[in-house]
Amino acid sequence: MKVVVTGAAGFIGSHLAESLVADGHEVAGVDCFTDYYPRALKERNLERLRESPRFHLVEARLQDLDLASLLDGAEHVYHLAAQAGVRASWGREFALYADHNVLATQRLLEAALAAGRPTVVYASSSSVYGDAPSLPLREDAPCQPVSPYGVTKLAGEHLAVLYHRNHGLPTVSLRFFTVYGPRQRPDMAFHRFLKAARDGAEVPVFGDGRQTRDFTYVADIVSAVRSAPLSGRPGSVYNVGGGERIALNEVLRLIETVTARPLRIQRQETQKGDMRDTFADTAAARRDLGFRSTVSLAEGIAREWEWIRGLA
Repeated sequence: MKVVVTGAAGFIGSHLAESLVADGHEVAGVDCFTDYYPRALKERNLERLRESPRFHLVEARLQDLDLASLLDGAEHVYHLAAQAGVRASWGREFALYADHNVLATQRLLEAALAAGRPTVVYASSSSVYGDAPSLPLREDAPCQPVSPYGVTKLAGEHLAVLYHRNHGLPTVSLRFFTVYGPRQRPDMAFHRFLKAARDGAEVPVFGDGRQTRDFTYVADIVSAVRSAPLSGRPGSVYNVGGGERIALNEVLRLIETVTARPLRIQRQETQKGDMRDTFADTAAARRDLGFRSTVSLAEGIAREWEWIRGLA
């Protein structure tokens, strides 16, 4: 079938597009190559995809693109394009987040209505929850984001639900919990820690290290994303997490074990917008999407370490 992947040059989007192409689908990938991190890394993400005649890249912003032509004949739309980053979403930069995460999503949903109502899978984030009073986090828990980024991702979720309820557009939203693996963005923790281990450099660690996260390997995320339009309930939201809550200090020790190198840690103050703890209740995703976390944290870190060692 023909499918559309927005954010196709990014960390998760490139893995998803490769998986779809490998199964014989025609993939129209969209990316506007925002300057949040170097374009060269995104171009590297696309190397395998560019070799396939089943992949076509459109370089443009969703806000400017002729979406009718893009979506023509598409059965599924995987909307992963977004302005990323919790800490960078404050102040004047918020305009970018509102533009790329809210306005672009609304325009894509409108275009999907006119294009025969393909299923739209929206990539959301655990950042929508904020500092919840209890764990694990369930999809029906109150959402009180602690960052402007989280606010924009929650707005996208609400738009997806509204377009389903009011117009019958089949949408499924997935809340990703701290995704890691090869091609991870350079601002993300595991990338920074592993690169520092490789180079023997100091690495800043924000907070006391007792904050906890539910880390999810990228291949498991791709599996959930691909299942969403096939068996997800239209209008629903699902958590997608690794199923293990681990403190950052434990992660640092695990990275030292995997790399066989000590980390030179530089402690810094907690950053505004960082959640204290995350841990996903994935019962709904297991029930409807058949989701299972298959890659352990140690194995996933080892795979990302091999990738980091190959970077310039």
